[in-house]
Amino acid sequence: MLTLEIDIEAPWPDHTDWDALATRAATAIGALAPEIAHPRLCASLLFTSDEEVHTLNREWRDKDKPTNVLSFPMLERAELLDLDADGPPEMLGDLALAYETCAREAAEKAIPLDHHATHLIIHGLLHLAGHDHEISAQDARVMEELEIKALAQLGIADPYGDHDTQN
Repeated sequence: MLTLEIDIEAPWPDHTDWDALATRAATAIGALAPEIAHPRLCASLLFTSDEEVHTLNREWRDKDKPTNVLSFPMLERAELLDLDADGPPEMLGDLALAYETCAREAAEKAIPLDHHATHLIIHGLLHLAGHDHEISAQDARVMEELEIKALAQLGIADPYGDHDTQN
């Protein structure tokens, strides 16, 4: 199972167990994308502010704005898929979630913040594992279907609202 190193900063509210939420999200997506659940893997997850994500986005991606989640993969997909069972821990990558953007998006969608954060963690972990929705419509569809299935395991509705998952 992927090990998550989680840091929760203000302004994320303390009435939700973000550690447990992140672990459930990682477990759900790991069941569908087993490369994410590799026992040698670890990832860092930072629950932080728009200001911090804005700074990271500007420094590392040359985008001068906050976003809901940032993913910084440490392994190429081929390296991840070829990872041996034995050996030292390997860093899958880093994720950062921006509170104000996540809260605003959840309110706009009329969904609970914890559901939206769960979706973004799953989305970010897929990015760390080499999935990318910007390559093609087919790649986006594959990634979205994995997200929908993982969220369904957790009792969370399809965030896209336009997929037929009865197949």
